[in-house]
Amino acid sequence: MTGRMDTRRLYDALDAQRRARDLSWRQLAQQAGVSPSLLSRMGNGQRPDLDGFIALVQWLGAQAEEFMVWPDDRPRDEQPALETQLALLLRARDDLGEADKEYLLDIVSATMRRIKADRQES
Repeated sequence: MTGRMDTRRLYDALDAQRRARDLSWRQLAQQAGVSPSLLSRMGNGQRPDLDGFIALVQWLGAQAEEFMVWPDDRPRDEQPALETQLALLLRARDDLGEADKEYLLDIVSATMRRIKADRQES
């Protein structure tokens, strides 16, 4: 096995989003399309099934990789590009329209290209 799910991190992210939206666990379950007992089991450290995991990650507006534990032999400098990390955060925002999200991502991409070009010139 090359990695595993960080159930606690997923549960904590769900709890933070639940609180931010002022929802009960039952309301969260209904919105995400999972059973309340799944959330209860997760609170006790049990992993959700694949369909439940997907539904919860989608409800969060997150990427599944955010809730993965990588093996110890994975190179430490191997991490997603900044653009990828920011895309995850922007796409999860409900207060921005799709055009606004794309615009911000375009700005970040242009900025990162400029930074990389400047580094190559030095």
